[in-house]
Amino acid sequence: MEQKIEKLIAWLREQVHNAGLNGAVVGISGGIDSAVVTHLIKRAFPNDSLGLIMPCKSNPKDKEDALKVVASCGIKHLEIDLTETHQTLFREIEKQLKEKGEWNEEAAKLGDANTRARLRMTTLYAVANNYGYLVVGTDNAAEWHTGYFTKYGDGGVDLVPLVHFTKGEVREMARILGVPEEIITKAPSAGLWEGQTDESEMGTTYEMIDKYLKGEDIPEKDRQIIERLHNRSHHKRQLAIAPPKF
Repeated sequence: MEQKIEKLIAWLREQVHNAGLNGAVVGISGGIDSAVVTHLIKRAFPNDSLGLIMPCKSNPKDKEDALKVVASCGIKHLEIDLTETHQTLFREIEKQLKEKGEWNEEAAKLGDANTRARLRMTTLYAVANNYGYLVVGTDNAAEWHTGYFTKYGDGGVDLVPLVHFTKGEVREMARILGVPEEIITKAPSAGLWEGQTDESEMGTTYEMIDKYLKGEDIPEKDRQIIERLHNRSHHKRQLAIAPPKF
């Protein structure tokens, strides 16, 4: 794993160099995946790396954990609170749809959460543009395979260094890099709403997804869930789809 970390760091430097840019930026959520990427870009670009903490109707504990990640590797960071921006945007959307009598209350919870993810993406690119940085994503192999990310939100990035690593491998990497133990052991959550966890929302566990990706036997129920998630999220792993030339 230490060799893989060194190869990832070299790959990050190569990608930034090939793009003619200066460094890298990542959004720090307080979770393990973003913590690992934060450590990686700090090692790759000691003087040209940046972590963004972007609260948006967030649990205050997430900010505390994000600051622990910052302290653990010494990366420069900015905090940009998007709560008010999100409220202004989403309330206007709600107002206009209600005036047309077409507001879907059942869809609002997910729409609200996805809008937060896309606001963070927009913020990352605005800051990246300022510094001449690439935006580095945090999706691991399990999230990528199941589509457990927001299209053009946390999936809207330039580089995905963890996309071939299972959740278990990310934990191994985190310990080598020096990510705080409380970040490594906390329940994975996208922070979409109060009490939300990744595994409860997906209906299976990262352990089962990791085993599936490694070709190991898992219960039929879990296999069906994983394959259903993968199939219905196919569009997320593609660029915008174009028709053939007519």
